[in-house]
Amino acid sequence: MDNPSEDSSEQPTQQQTESNGNDGQQVYFVPFRWWKEALDSGLADGKKGALYLAAPSPSYGGPMKIINNFFSSADVAFNLKRGDTSSLQNHDNGEVGVSGSDYALVSGDMWIQALKWHSESKTSEKNGKCLSAAYDMTDVYPLQLRLACLQDGSSLGVKINKKENAAESHKRACKIFNFETDPIRIWDFSGQTASFFPNDKDPKDSPRQFEQEMLLELQVYGLFDSVRNRAKKNEMGTQYSNGTSYMMNGSASSFASSLVRRSCENGILGLTGLQNLGNTCFMNSALQCLAHTPKLVDYFLGDYKAEINANNPLGMNGEIASAFGDLLKQLWTPGATPLAPRTFKLKLSHFAPQFSGFSQHDSQELLAFLLDGLHEDLNRVKCKPYVEAKDGDGRPDKEVADEYWKNHRARNDSIIVDVCQGQYRSKLVCPDCSKVSITFDPFMYLSLPLPSTSMRSMTISIMKSDGDMHPSVVTVNVPKDGKYTDLIHSLSTACSLGAEETFLVAEVFNSRIINFLGESPSDPLSLIRDYDRLIAYRLLKSSEEAPLLVFTHQQKEEHCISGKLTSSWKPFGIPFVASCRIENGLDLRDVYVRLLLPFKVRSEDIDGKGDTVGNCSADVANEMEVSSHSLGYFSESTDDESFGSKLDSDFKFLLSDEKGMTSNTVLVMNEPLKFTELPTRLNVLVCWPAKMLEQYDRRAFHSLPELCKPCSSTRRPQESVSLYECLEAFLKEEPLGPDDMWYCPECKEHRQANKKLDLWRLPEILVIHMKRFSFKHFLKNKLETLVDFPIHDLELSSYIANNEEQSSFRYMLYAISNHYGTIGGGHYTASVRQGGDQWYDFDDSHVSPINVDKIKTSAAYVLFYKRVQEKNT
Repeated sequence: MDNPSEDSSEQPTQQQTESNGNDGQQVYFVPFRWWKEALDSGLADGKKGALYLAAPSPSYGGPMKIINNFFSSADVAFNLKRGDTSSLQNHDNGEVGVSGSDYALVSGDMWIQALKWHSESKTSEKNGKCLSAAYDMTDVYPLQLRLACLQDGSSLGVKINKKENAAESHKRACKIFNFETDPIRIWDFSGQTASFFPNDKDPKDSPRQFEQEMLLELQVYGLFDSVRNRAKKNEMGTQYSNGTSYMMNGSASSFASSLVRRSCENGILGLTGLQNLGNTCFMNSALQCLAHTPKLVDYFLGDYKAEINANNPLGMNGEIASAFGDLLKQLWTPGATPLAPRTFKLKLSHFAPQFSGFSQHDSQELLAFLLDGLHEDLNRVKCKPYVEAKDGDGRPDKEVADEYWKNHRARNDSIIVDVCQGQYRSKLVCPDCSKVSITFDPFMYLSLPLPSTSMRSMTISIMKSDGDMHPSVVTVNVPKDGKYTDLIHSLSTACSLGAEETFLVAEVFNSRIINFLGESPSDPLSLIRDYDRLIAYRLLKSSEEAPLLVFTHQQKEEHCISGKLTSSWKPFGIPFVASCRIENGLDLRDVYVRLLLPFKVRSEDIDGKGDTVGNCSADVANEMEVSSHSLGYFSESTDDESFGSKLDSDFKFLLSDEKGMTSNTVLVMNEPLKFTELPTRLNVLVCWPAKMLEQYDRRAFHSLPELCKPCSSTRRPQESVSLYECLEAFLKEEPLGPDDMWYCPECKEHRQANKKLDLWRLPEILVIHMKRFSFKHFLKNKLETLVDFPIHDLELSSYIANNEEQSSFRYMLYAISNHYGTIGGGHYTASVRQGGDQWYDFDDSHVSPINVDKIKTSAAYVLFYKRVQEKNT
């Protein structure tokens, strides 16, 4: 539509370009009735047009001598003569535009605004009986017109040459300017014809005007068979606002209904994709959301350049605003194909080098930069006054808030502030002197945490070091970004830990302790993975100075390799940990045997008379007595034969390193431990003979549960949280962090004050950013929580601290920026409401309709809401 037909290759001369400057201008020729409807809604502030009367040219001589040499029998020639301006008063009386013979010339910007108004007004009707002109793109086609000034100074000679137009366009022109019926009146709202007569000077004062011509590209819209239908209007037909008649009889209504659906799918304004230039889906997603923000669209489709502040030192010379405005107009051009936003990308990279290149970025970060850049480029304040922020000092909140807002608007006044900025109240309380400080700050968007994912469940085995009980399993909730001290605190509460007790948490893999947690209390819990297996050993604080004994069990397994029977030692069960003073092998043996007592199988169970595993006081005493005779005494011999024969009947204790590698040093029970200095941690391998394996229930300490046990189903249920919960978490009172302390004016010191936020003033467009990405301790993570956000009725009245605010607190969702994938790689799309309650998916250059029940996903990242005005407001 934007390009002339292929046959229209003739261009004006350089002299013509210099003389009038209107070459290449696009003007739209539309039914006046259609334009008047949009004009009455306040479009263009009731701009009045100049009236011209169109009449067929009587001859090709006389006043048309300048251009008649170019005419042929295939031309359409007519005159535009200025009409009586007093007839403009008949507009409001309905006397103009009723007959269908009145038309309007409007500029491209004005036409797009009118088209958008019709699109929004007509699609809001639910009866399906109206075919809006905004949907019918089949009647938009270009014509090349040549305008020449006539000698009388008040008329234009108009010529449409078949040589300059495709055959179909020329036929359409012949139908449009058919003067055999009513004369045509044309109302020029574009200013193009008026500018052809500079200052309405007498042509005698400007003789060169007689020799000038202007090439004008005329986009004809909504005139399909309009002349023929005017003469054949049937009382059974329905006249629509685009000047086109559709016959409705019998089954024809179903045809019209299908035409409405087909038109909605293929021709709604704004359904233009953006090509991916190389990992620019983040930019495309943010741009599509802004390109469908109602008041921003109206603003940038109008004369926004009059407000560009090119001298603002905080701005970008107006270049970002111009690039965004030009892109927006292209996106809202009917019938446009997917655009390649290269110009905008170049401007963005120039002023924001962080977005240069072709790396993936965050759509919310781009959105924040773009909104701030547009604001500064369009700031109506040319010289910002100095304003000093003042504390409330006990004054009423309303007075202080209005003062802050007035000071803010004195320095910041733009369409972005008008539409997108709100205000919240910040309250700080000093924990020492209780000093209260209240300030009011503007916001462009709300960044809300996801509270359901701020906590993490951990399943941990608990084992006592005195042999009084079996291992137990405890599940605790800890902060996801918490530290080791948070885990110990949760375990202590869940296990009712005594004042004289403490926990030592270890990570177990392959029946060996591979790591002791908490060597630094500030270690982050994010280092612990969901599939890790942890065990917390319950120790006495009084034994902290004693060496730590770590027992690892192993048993002999036989394998047949190449027909030869071989044996090896394999670890099993849960490692035992105790802390006590020992002097010889007997002390070590007694500690180990006592730790084994809870797993001793009763005598009746061994004989098959029972199936219960438990503790027995008699068994405890007997075991202590038996153990002293059955364990035996071993030398430090490393001979394999003697080593293996003695293992068949008794436990054997060997020293090992922290990795469980044996030193082949067998501990002798009745001899002192041979250490020059007793180590703080003593690692011991315990070799189990076959007969001992039958006397203990190894199942009770054979395995540990995973830290986060997966559900029995193939997929874990998706976490869900409401948007209101996120908002409450954002507004919840909490202490400032150690790195963000507040300077108390009373204490004259930096204090870790308690901070409370409240919403005070809400904007027309409310942008909500959900904090899915976290970056802590050099670790990156994305939260996949499903946020249940309202679509039609986001009600925020209960979250507003300003009781005197009269604006509506109800919002409707109209756009979403989505992120699919992980933090290391993913893809951005946009979901946009357009054409009533129909939603569309903008996936770079692909645009397709989607059902409203498909937009609530865990990919929703940035939500865009617009205020819904209450009827009584």
